Amino acid sequence: METTPQMLTERQVARALAVSTAALRRWRREGRGPEFAHVERCVRYPVQAIERFLTENSSANKKAADGKSAAQREVRVADATTHV
Repeated sequence: METTPQMLTERQVARALAVSTAALRRWRREGRGPEFAHVERCVRYPVQAIERFLTENSSANKKAADGKSAAQREVRVADATTHV
């Protein structure tokens, strides 16, 4: 037996993420934010997509990405100075 994924409304997601519905709409237009689906004319968000969005955008994840970016910047600076 296959179960249908639980879907949340725009208002429910906005409340869960502590943002406005306008922010969610802007994120959709800009191609960022959680994955969503159009069901007829309604926008719905799969619960798993919200969980994934929160995981990918957590402060712990950002610190790891920032550390990687800093390391990459150091390599670029080192490369730039050796090519002078």
